[in-house]
Amino acid sequence: MAFIRKKQQEQRLQLYSKERFSLLLLNLEEYYFEQHTANHIQHKGSQNERKIRGSLKICSKSVIFEPDAISQPIIKIPLRDCIKIGKHGENGANRHFAMAKSGGISLIFSQVYFIKEHNIVAPYKIERGKMEYVFELDVSGKVEDVVETLLQLHRASCLDKLGDQTAMITAILQSRLARTSFDKNRFQSVSEKLHMECKAEMVTPLVTNPGHVCITDTNLYFQPLNGYPKPVVQITLQDVRRIYKRRHGLMPLGLEVFCTEDDLCSDIYLKFYEPQDRDDIYFYIATYLEHHVAERTAESYTLQWQRGHLSNRQYLLHLNNLADRSCNDLSQYPVFPWIISDYCSSELDLSNPGTFRDLSKPVGALNKERLERLLTRYQEMPEPKFMYGSHYSSPGYVLFYLVRIAPEYMLCLQNGRFDNADRMFNSIAETWKNCLDGATDFKELIPEFYGDDVSFLVNSLKLDLGKRQGGQMVDDVELPPWARSPEDFLQKSKDALESTYVSEHLHEWIDLVFGYKQKGSDAVGAHNVFHPLTYEGGVDLNSIEDPNEKVAMLTQILEFGQTPKQLFVTPHPRRITSKFRSLSQTSSYNASTADSPVSPGEESFEDLTEESKTLAWNNITKLQLHEQHKIHKEAVTGIAVSCNGSSVFTTSQDSTLKMFSKESKMLQRSISFSNMALSSCLLLPGDATVISSSWDNNVYFYSIAFGRCQDTLMGHDDAVSKICWHDDRLYSASWDSTVKVWSGVPAEMTGTKRHQFDVLAELEHDVSVDTISLNAASTLLVSGTKEGTVTIWDLTTATILHQIPCHSGTVCDTAFSPGALSGMEILFYLEVSLVNCLFGTYSEEKSVSEFRATQVL
Repeated sequence: MAFIRKKQQEQRLQLYSKERFSLLLLNLEEYYFEQHTANHIQHKGSQNERKIRGSLKICSKSVIFEPDAISQPIIKIPLRDCIKIGKHGENGANRHFAMAKSGGISLIFSQVYFIKEHNIVAPYKIERGKMEYVFELDVSGKVEDVVETLLQLHRASCLDKLGDQTAMITAILQSRLARTSFDKNRFQSVSEKLHMECKAEMVTPLVTNPGHVCITDTNLYFQPLNGYPKPVVQITLQDVRRIYKRRHGLMPLGLEVFCTEDDLCSDIYLKFYEPQDRDDIYFYIATYLEHHVAERTAESYTLQWQRGHLSNRQYLLHLNNLADRSCNDLSQYPVFPWIISDYCSSELDLSNPGTFRDLSKPVGALNKERLERLLTRYQEMPEPKFMYGSHYSSPGYVLFYLVRIAPEYMLCLQNGRFDNADRMFNSIAETWKNCLDGATDFKELIPEFYGDDVSFLVNSLKLDLGKRQGGQMVDDVELPPWARSPEDFLQKSKDALESTYVSEHLHEWIDLVFGYKQKGSDAVGAHNVFHPLTYEGGVDLNSIEDPNEKVAMLTQILEFGQTPKQLFVTPHPRRITSKFRSLSQTSSYNASTADSPVSPGEESFEDLTEESKTLAWNNITKLQLHEQHKIHKEAVTGIAVSCNGSSVFTTSQDSTLKMFSKESKMLQRSISFSNMALSSCLLLPGDATVISSSWDNNVYFYSIAFGRCQDTLMGHDDAVSKICWHDDRLYSASWDSTVKVWSGVPAEMTGTKRHQFDVLAELEHDVSVDTISLNAASTLLVSGTKEGTVTIWDLTTATILHQIPCHSGTVCDTAFSPGALSGMEILFYLEVSLVNCLFGTYSEEKSVSEFRATQVL
């Protein structure tokens, strides 16, 4: 799963560098500046003098020496524990050595760590007492510079206040970044054109690595200041499939770039020092990707999930991604729910509701007795109140589950130690029980529990994780009785996640974690209130002037865990399970007629909730005729009203576009573009231009101010039946069986130059298309055909989400409901003949032969 994939990527980078060293050997929020080839001189000047070859690494809070021989341990000396730093022999004891200008650096200190002896991952060994180590650089001329740097960093480490330490180290880092720039010799081609360069940090779990970001017309580059793990990380813009703006430490500074469509692991995660730099890089990449919509909406994924085109697991992965959860940021690692509550039975019964956890409640509210104690404390607590003192997802919880495959991360997080053996991830059943009963344990699960890789459950690295009080060694995770093996446990967990019960109730958990019960009074009512610092907008770090308070706040945010970005502010729609098809039958978005859950003779109205039925039918009886004016000789085909409501524009099969004044009740203009029927009209933003489509295959742009046709788009091979407009994009439907998406704006009305429209996408149909409609976000398009089929398209990928053969005749109009079901309910109209114009509505000469309100999710 996510973390395993990320760890494999990092291991490949380490193979490139041929080092045992890792940035995980540094403290949290520590930077690696530079390295020098050197010898560690043991017993200097004695008969037992010994040289150990390796590299000396200068970090912001420590000095690390990595021997070439893997049998020797890596040495880490914290700068705060140094008593004296200088050139060896400068005090007179070894004056001849100093005069010879040898590259010797002397460190006198009180504590040292020994790490990865024989390349074995284990808790760090610590040696205390006054000691002196001498390191001899290959390039003796660099000794003075290195000593000066170490003395400067040592002064920073010894400052009393953490905020002052951080400020001084940040100043040193920024000074180094300012003195360097991206090496243009690293460009892939001499013809590349530089667009932008700025300072940033590459983010991996628990680590940030400073350097320079550079973007050209073909590539995105990151060059680490220290050259680790390789001199340059390069991303080809042509390979980029998705980009996301991220918040890092609750601040809008992150950018994550994916070169794959569905993988949760990105190719690079960058943290910028200024939000504007992040936004500018984002703009350059998004601009390069001509047909790319950078961030897909939760709404489009919800649509796919409801109809069974996405599994529960896939949907949760998408929601995590949209909510700023990233496998690069352990404080915002993807979160998944506990599903199963039975870890005692010998057989797992997925048909029994008692097998499952109550998904309508957060983990902290599952135990009634514990919840009562928490509520008592909550009521007595001063503002700001919170029910849970720990979060359901944090770096500590993530590594609790993953210690067997990511031991170096746990050692980094816990300063070189594993957790107490009895507090380790020893048993699935014990962990679940503690989440139910523990006073401070409210953690959820991670995606790995519903993946295919069992390595996080098995101690395949043979780590010494300690001995429990009962005497048994911590080894593989103890599985519940119903699991025959780790593989069987994961398979049954996946089956439970995709079960009917979970499909019917997963929306309740989404409401708690990503939805409307995440914040406010609804969160209080659901017993779902966490510490204010965990929420987006909970604190403004930029407004905190005290550096010590700011650093403490940021540290708490990063270590405590963060609530996902809120994706839904209304109740999440439930999944449609009454006619739910197996995922194996719906692997393709383009469902066939035979597979469709709604057949021509089937009444899809039964899929609606009672509330939606009320909205769809009962309110219709309240409509009353206000005014009626006959202004066309034949059927009205389109209507548009100006923003101030003073003018009404209509098109008709009588081939005219007419402008009617609501105030004077008079017809003001009548325009004819051709001798064929006009099929629809709309007003562009600003109310200066009316667009009309025609049966003569063209789309006409009419200037209201100048009273003339300014542009004509010859866009189709048959009649244009309907047009829509959003954000300088024109959507046109035609009887030539296509819907086309055009990019461009009409020419200036005062000029004579015609604008060239470009086709961005062409949505193919089997028969003529009679109507189209966009949802509010313009991420979805619904089209209706003459044979009664309605097709829902995802405009971010120009792919079909679903096809519904819902009528026996022509679908003449469709509309997304703005309120019901998160704006994704669609109304379909069949065979309507329109003759008279009302203000904002249609008047019917004939009765509607058939009308259906269909929940298409």
